[in-house]
Amino acid sequence: MSPAEVGHRAVDAARRQAWARRRVAPGAVAPPPGALTDRGFGSVLPAAAREQVPADAAAAVVRAADRVLEGRWEALGVLRPDSAAPDWFHDPVTGRTAPQDRLAFRVAHRDETVTGNVKQVWELSRHHQVTTLAAAWWLTGDERYADAAAGQLRSWWQANPFLSGVHWTSGIEIGLRLVAWAWTRRLLDDWPKVGDLFEGDDDALRQIRWHCEYLAAFPSRGSSANNHVVAEAAGLLVGACAFDWFPRSARWRSDAARLLERELAANTFPSGVNRELATDYHRFVLELALVAAVEADAAGRPLSPATWLLVARSLDAAVAVLDSAGRPPRQGDGDEGRALVVDDPEGDPWAAVLGAGAALVGPMPWWPAAPEASVESVVLGAVGRRHPVDGPGERASRRPRSFADAGLTVLRSRPEDGPELWCRCDGGPLGFGSIAAHGHADALSVEVRYDGVELLVDPGTYCYHGEPVLRQWFRSTAAHNTLELGGVDQCDAGGPFLWMTHPRTTTLRQEPGDAPVRLWEAAHDGYTRLPVPLVHRRLVTLDSPARTLTVVDDVTGPVGSSGPAGAAVPLRLSWHLGPAVDVDLGDRTARLAWTAQDGRRTARLRLPGDLTWTAHRGEDDPPLGWYSPRFGRRVPSTSLVGTGSGAAGTHLVTVLELT
Repeated sequence: MSPAEVGHRAVDAARRQAWARRRVAPGAVAPPPGALTDRGFGSVLPAAAREQVPADAAAAVVRAADRVLEGRWEALGVLRPDSAAPDWFHDPVTGRTAPQDRLAFRVAHRDETVTGNVKQVWELSRHHQVTTLAAAWWLTGDERYADAAAGQLRSWWQANPFLSGVHWTSGIEIGLRLVAWAWTRRLLDDWPKVGDLFEGDDDALRQIRWHCEYLAAFPSRGSSANNHVVAEAAGLLVGACAFDWFPRSARWRSDAARLLERELAANTFPSGVNRELATDYHRFVLELALVAAVEADAAGRPLSPATWLLVARSLDAAVAVLDSAGRPPRQGDGDEGRALVVDDPEGDPWAAVLGAGAALVGPMPWWPAAPEASVESVVLGAVGRRHPVDGPGERASRRPRSFADAGLTVLRSRPEDGPELWCRCDGGPLGFGSIAAHGHADALSVEVRYDGVELLVDPGTYCYHGEPVLRQWFRSTAAHNTLELGGVDQCDAGGPFLWMTHPRTTTLRQEPGDAPVRLWEAAHDGYTRLPVPLVHRRLVTLDSPARTLTVVDDVTGPVGSSGPAGAAVPLRLSWHLGPAVDVDLGDRTARLAWTAQDGRRTARLRLPGDLTWTAHRGEDDPPLGWYSPRFGRRVPSTSLVGTGSGAAGTHLVTVLELT
């Protein structure tokens, strides 16, 4: 942390100590809500919006709401039988119950022995299942959904008074709840009892005020000012705009808008790529920006044109990197965070967000296809107003193939040469800020897909808390398609969300354009910290007509190095295969096979002969051969590992041949 951040945290600590006196214990008499007497909710959905929702999307929301009522709702990959009447403090993963009646500032929420798996405890309290119920009521008028949504909110409000328990320990959670409450109120606007649930309920008024006060007082700062501060600012802006029922609402609104615009800019490269370099967080931050900007529109206080331009560029960046199946890369951490859930959460969150963006700023002509309408795109488009960003030079006039500021390059084959061969190359920073919390040790790694099928994969994230060995493996160098030297990661880990060293990656050349052969070359210095300092250099060549991808890895000494000439270190080259790929490993060749829509497909992976190759699948000690399709889940997949020794001058060639 910088000296300034240390100072801010000291001020926050003093404020928390002072605020501890304001804590309200469960069951205690709470102070008056302090709301204005003139309370209304003006930003309602137009009546015509309901008719714009496609029938399939509406039916999917109703099915999702039924899963809530039937106890078949999933949260982060775990079935929640209590989804109809949640135990707000229970963790079904560990069986533990998080503190309810302890001062929030004294709850060690990162300690699983105290809270259980805190992500699981927090997830239902984001109230995405409540907005799903509210959306089902809006679409059907079925009282069951409205009554269930109201019951869950009242239950939560009564169980979680100010600063008591685990749900007051994280600002991002508080911000996301305000978004959920605003949209629950909006979707239930025609329900006869909605005024009694919100405007006329002291518990509701107190909770809204408490949430806004907390976010105004304790924004994330410094090394923590990543997606968390964006969610906090977005939540406060939404709460202050939608529920402008308090004397300080105008101040909260203006402060939140200023903070949101500043932090969105700080968290985003000029190209539009999110600086955390974790693709799932790109989507999450983009959705937060859209939801908050729409609320500002509805309040008559639109965000600046510069922010809308940034949002448009983030949309274009997201669309640009999708493969032929519409799937994004799997770079860095991802925990499926959502700003707003009004569609079936088992559907594609990218399609919902990109559809909403298209409704608000408009798609570019080069977008592969217009996203299908969803409930989210319809309601955000109905409440907000269109902000077309189409001036000369403001947005990319053709599909970007690389983002130099983010070190992100996508090589893809020509359409005339057959099904798409897609390769993401990682030549960017480790992550955002001094701790790079959601980055992985994946410099120079690649992902490869053929016609939308994952061949060489990024294994994903799987978990944050509770399983430290797996947390570290999934973000390690060995878990990515790159080269490990000296038996260590490219960077030193200081904790589950902290990297102590940051490799410097340099793109040396790239030609991802229109020629039959596209290439990318980069190097990183993460191994110059070894006793024998070394540099990893990689050249990736995609030959579109030949249907081949060649990866050349070179190990060199750093410029000016005085290390022992020719000294060797342990070397490991990993190729992680998709879970749908069958593998037959021979001496120097792996034969790959998988089932595609049009039948069985095959490929050959020619491996460097100087290494000893082994295949691994679903191993736990140590972890190897795993793929996480979503947060909280992992499935076996095959990892090919080549081991040997490397020194300056080592030259390794791997060739993927599509047959």
